[in-house]
Amino acid sequence: MPTILRIGSTRFFFFSNEGSEPPHIHIEQGDALAKFWLEPVALASSSRFSGRELRRLEEHVITHRMRFLEAWRDYFRA
Repeated sequence: MPTILRIGSTRFFFFSNEGSEPPHIHIEQGDALAKFWLEPVALASSSRFSGRELRRLEEHVITHRMRFLEAWRDYFRA
């Protein structure tokens, strides 16, 4: 599970076996989880994040999108 970015207690990562899916990033903070597609940025799933937290996370994903895509492509050679 490569961690791509940490912002405070929030971790942005992907799983090593997900190269067959479109590029995306998982986010965990405590027991809350979310998944965002990267092309285009869109919420794929979430549990235990509030709507307000999801909007904040989406802003982070948009800001760091190119970093996440580059890490995805480098890792999966896509």
